[in-house]
Amino acid sequence: MKVIVTIPAYNEAKTIGPVLQDIIKVMDSNKYDYEVLVVDDGSRDGTAEVAKSAGARVVSHPKNCGLASAFRTEIENCLKLGADIIVHTDADGQYLAKEIPGLIKEVQKGYDLVLGSRFMGRIESMPWLKRFGNKAFSRVISNITKFRITDGQTGFRAFTREFADKVRIQSTHTYTQEQIIRALKEKYRVKEIPAYFARRGGDGKSRLMKGPLDYAIKAWINILRVYRDYEPLKFFGLIGGAFFGLGFLVGLWLIYLFATTGVIGRTPTIILCMLLISVGVQITLFGFLADIFRK
Repeated sequence: MKVIVTIPAYNEAKTIGPVLQDIIKVMDSNKYDYEVLVVDDGSRDGTAEVAKSAGARVVSHPKNCGLASAFRTEIENCLKLGADIIVHTDADGQYLAKEIPGLIKEVQKGYDLVLGSRFMGRIESMPWLKRFGNKAFSRVISNITKFRITDGQTGFRAFTREFADKVRIQSTHTYTQEQIIRALKEKYRVKEIPAYFARRGGDGKSRLMKGPLDYAIKAWINILRVYRDYEPLKFFGLIGGAFFGLGFLVGLWLIYLFATTGVIGRTPTIILCMLLISVGVQITLFGFLADIFRK
């Protein structure tokens, strides 16, 4: 079976060389038929040149397009190159090359998607906010799929050619949650195994997030997007319910005012009450329609 190890990279010239050396050493020692594919996502620091000199096949984006776009480029090229198994890992050295055979073995056992879970393994370093966000994501995914996922954000995973061909990523933001959710919704076999998560190499700075606040904002936006796309009734139902509830409370106050004083509420307040209730009902109905079309 042909294995292709894929790595998205953005300004990772300091770490991509050692990462590739470790991967090649592990793949050679296990005698796999393999290639290493690096998707250079518009780097400006010579990442592509370092990757080529280390022995990787490199595909470059003309500008930085983001993780989801890089992942789609990986899949397209892996399918063209005839991959039977695709392994996805990161360019910063936080996932260990020596654990790649563990992912491959589980795929060979019949699993369609195998995830390296950091929370089942050992984590050397992870900021508390990121740890909280990762666990929140995993809980959301578990709730949506009714399948316990401990690490829905892991970038260390392996999957089959057939799975990659049929489950195409549509998100423009990230591939991590969408691939897992669609795999479970479409009845593919998914398994998590423990993965070691090392301290980040190079300068220790993430290329994806500018800081804790940036991470928190993007994390919660992505959680809302996941609910919007995969649980529209719950998503729009909660928003609609909030509007309806607020209108209902205003209405109760108007009724109480009339019952105790005989005064009919001011016209703007009555209009606000009716507007909040009607908007709430419409948003909830939109959720029902979105749920029908999703199915």
